[in-house]
Amino acid sequence: MATKAIQMDTTRIEMVMEQIRRRIAGRSLLPGSKLPSVRAHAKTSGVSVSTVVEAYDRLVAEGVVLSRPGSGFYVATQTAPLLLSEVGPKLDRAIDPFWVSRQSLEATDNTEKPGCGWLPPDWLPEAGLRRGLRALSRASGIALAEYGSPLGLPPLRQLITRRMAEKGIEAPPDQVILTESGTQAIDLLCRYLIDPGDTVLLDDPCYFNFQALLRAHRVQVVSVPYTPNGPDIEVFASVLAEHRPRLYITNSAVHNPTGATLSPVIAHRVLMLAEQHGLTIVEDDIFADFEHVPGPRLAAFDGLNRVIHIGSFSKTLSASARCGFIAAKKDWIDGIVDLKIATTFGGGRLNAELVLSVLSDGGHRKYLAGLRMRLARARHEVGAKLREIGIVPLLEPQAGMFLWCRVPGPRSSAQVARAALVDGVVLAPGNAFSPAQTAGDLMRFNVSQIGNSRVFETIQRSLSQSCSGDR
Repeated sequence: MATKAIQMDTTRIEMVMEQIRRRIAGRSLLPGSKLPSVRAHAKTSGVSVSTVVEAYDRLVAEGVVLSRPGSGFYVATQTAPLLLSEVGPKLDRAIDPFWVSRQSLEATDNTEKPGCGWLPPDWLPEAGLRRGLRALSRASGIALAEYGSPLGLPPLRQLITRRMAEKGIEAPPDQVILTESGTQAIDLLCRYLIDPGDTVLLDDPCYFNFQALLRAHRVQVVSVPYTPNGPDIEVFASVLAEHRPRLYITNSAVHNPTGATLSPVIAHRVLMLAEQHGLTIVEDDIFADFEHVPGPRLAAFDGLNRVIHIGSFSKTLSASARCGFIAAKKDWIDGIVDLKIATTFGGGRLNAELVLSVLSDGGHRKYLAGLRMRLARARHEVGAKLREIGIVPLLEPQAGMFLWCRVPGPRSSAQVARAALVDGVVLAPGNAFSPAQTAGDLMRFNVSQIGNSRVFETIQRSLSQSCSGDR
């Protein structure tokens, strides 16, 4: 009975709100006009005063109505109508490190996003997240309201320590710092380790936001070709000798965008060269949970001496629950924590509590096992369909959601992406990932986001259309 009463109250509140909205839309209430008093509206509508108060308060929260203490409620000045021309895809944007992010994040609900870097909502552990949110709603007031400690929630740091140990990385909880995301982890490390004008080494191709973030830090970027086994070690050695980079940012477990896995031999040689040239390595392990069997980790071989290990939980839990981490040698922890306090003050405790709850859920490992199998099937099925239209994966990844493919000529992947965007499909052209701009005939596909025929039809049509554009 109580639930039914709550539903009836909610319906009455929405009814009052809709009455006001209709009067504003019909111009019987103009911007600046005073609304009927709470008691007058309650009497006219046959509802309680508390119902009208709640309806008015919600309209204030929406920005439809203004509250003037001691005077009453007034219609807010309305903003100009949004033009549909402002909503459409911006085809004139350059194919740069921001291109895929902008197109994917600004996409409407009807847009297909095989170029984005995350899983669809129905691939994520919704049941576990909802259980975690329910548990969090019953947490203490401290958990709901206080800042997190500078290092971050201790139980979650302990859990991360155990998870890293499964991959051979030894790091006690006091060498783990929680961050708001993997991106914030790299940003903090860039602030701590490099200055404007320094040189940083990236893979080619690499995750496009590495380039975007380094641009913000005003550093010089050099790159090394990435092979199916890791960076081209001969080029790697020559770049270190010639350019003396301070930092190398890379993936090792599941490389983005290629899906390649670092081999133990290349890992050892990378670490030997890093020691020889005084290079610090940031190892981004954001795709760790996609692996069936853990691959080599630079941090495991190095013992967190020259390697800093980072990760996050956005790819397999939720992009909305922002939470990442840094594992570094003990001497650096205090300095990085000071930067975290200076830039974000306390950590996001609510997100950390939610992530801890989901990761501790008894069904989480089963979910991950099912996700890995689902991705393996999708890689096989999507790869076969892409080959049918002439798009060929460069390698067969052992894990993850990406296929790095060659697009048949004469059109560049940028031209194909622009043509597909007109039809509401966001693709990821190769040069967005290439610091040296040598991937004009390549494209990254997210196999979890390419499950219907419309996407393949659009890609095939975009391959055959003619248009001008960058290569």
